[in-house]
Amino acid sequence: MKTEYDFSTTAARTAARPVKRKTRITIYLDDEVLEEFRSLSERCGTGYQTLINAALRTRLAPAAQGETALAD
Repeated sequence: MKTEYDFSTTAARTAARPVKRKTRITIYLDDEVLEEFRSLSERCGTGYQTLINAALRTRLAPAAQGETALAD
């Protein structure tokens, strides 16, 4: 057994990771919607949950801009 260990490479990788700001939830989606995202996921090589998240962000972006315009 070694008397000394070098943890410098492990610590550097861990410190560089960004903090994930995600919450685990349960959601019911139509089977057709889920199958479409899974199919798209296989074609583009991105996870289907990531694609659903991106679609929701895209849909919410115009709404957020509308709220900003009302505040001005």
